[in-house]
Formats: sequence, C-alpha cells, structure tokens
Amino acid sequence: MSRERGKEVVEGSSAETPSRYESQKRRDWNTFGQYLGNQKPPVSISQCTSSHVHGFLGYLDQFGKTKVHVQGCIFYGEPEPPAPCACPLKQAWGSLDALIGRLRAAYEENGGSPETNPFASDSIRLHLRQVKEVQGKARGIPYKKKKKKTTTPSQSKKDEDDSSSGI
Repeated sequence: MSRERGKEVVEGSSAETPSRYESQKRRDWNTFGQYLGNQKPPVSISQCTSSHVHGFLGYLDQFGKTKVHVQGCIFYGEPEPPAPCACPLKQAWGSLDALIGRLRAAYEENGGSPETNPFASDSIRLHLRQVKEVQGKARGIPYKKKKKKTTTPSQSKKDEDDSSSGI
C-alpha cells in the first residue's frame, strides 16, 4: 500500500481508507448527533448551541478514565497518589480539547457556518481552559501559560545577527 497525504490508498482501487483522524471525527460527529437526537425534545444540528455542547461534555464525563481529586481529598494536588480514593473519574482535558477540535471541523464540513459554530464559541473555550486549570490543580500538574515574545524590529535584527554569528 502507498501513502498519500495521510490517507491509505488501496492499490488497484480508487477507494480510500480514511485516516485515523477522519475516522475519529466521523465517529465523534455521529455520537454528538445521537446525543442531540436523544434530547427531549430532539435537537437538530441547526438548532444546536454551545449549551448543548456543554451538556454533551458533561455527559461524556461518565465515561472518563482520569481521576480528578476534589479539594477536600487528601490526595488533592498529588500527581501520583499512593492509594485509591472516591474522587470522580472524568474525561481528561487533552481528550476534550482534541474532541472539540474534531467537532469544530466536522460542523463546518457538514455545512455549518464558522460564525455559528457552537464548538468554537467563547464559552466552550472558557470551559476547556477551566477544565485544564481544575485538573492541573487537582492532580498537582502546573500548567503555565506561555508568554508571547514581543520584539521590536531592532531586537529581531539583533537576534538574527546573534544566531548567524553562532552566539
């Protein structure tokens, strides 16, 4: 088999096997569609809002595998606790972040407008940031925000000169 831009192509056939990412994106999109269809009353994709996305993320937590210690737990803030505890299992922040990225792309690929994309809303971005912070604190993992470098034209010229001279 040969590879072409991340997709496997079956020799002697024009059929393409979707990449792992494309398969996950389709599966996530179908799961979200089922979630909306199971709402009372059912919700269509065109009626979907960020509150439906929040509900979906909450629903997914029941299938999580990441232990997130509550503040009263004796293991709160410990990355590797020595014993089990009764704290809940939740979806890991990284999994949720990747899921939202796939659903954001799927929404637009399925005819949704970027301006109305509920997966790209400010409230979803804020939710993901809060999950990241809470899980980091609960597990003792410091997530530090990267500072953006601000350079002036004279600084960038100096940096170029330094790097070319081996300094």
